Amino acid sequence: MDTLALLLHPVRLRIVHALRGKARTIAELCERLPDASKATVYRQVNVLADGGLIEVADEHRVHGAVERRYQLVRSAVAVDPAAGAAMSADEHREAFATAVAALVGDFNAYLDRPDSNPYRDRVGYTQIPLWLTRAELVQLQRVLRDAVLVARNNPPWSARRLHLLSPIIFPIEDAPDETTPNGEPGHGQVDRNDS
Repeated sequence: MDTLALLLHPVRLRIVHALRGKARTIAELCERLPDASKATVYRQVNVLADGGLIEVADEHRVHGAVERRYQLVRSAVAVDPAAGAAMSADEHREAFATAVAALVGDFNAYLDRPDSNPYRDRVGYTQIPLWLTRAELVQLQRVLRDAVLVARNNPPWSARRLHLLSPIIFPIEDAPDETTPNGEPGHGQVDRNDS
């Protein structure tokens, strides 16, 4: 199974999110995914391990049983750009639905914790429509990527909590006309004041 196919499952995607920056045991993963059964978590961890996306970080004996901690194989988790470019519209629908289902599952798990406090924790889920040219979109994505890459390399420690950032961006409307940013008519548009 390729990386994209492995990630197109909400529980597997949530396991990948949970393992970013920190190795975890099955028990710790079950705590992070309280809405998934232990059998489901075990099964999906095995699928991810067999697919090479996660690996055993270490293991030790606990009450006669071997307890393993799993970690991400960072180089394996990235989706090949060619595979992403080759996706059909239906495959994009499936990928988006999987991402949203994983997001809803993680958010519900957060809200169900006794210490959750969305206001205190600065939870945000605003949608902001932006008019952007292709160049402006590329620049915005570059700025966001650079900011995220700095934070992505933060190691875990007692003052840090693992946060899930889920940027979603797609065009929702075409330009209504060819008006330039300064309000002047663009190529092919009649200036209404000249009529």
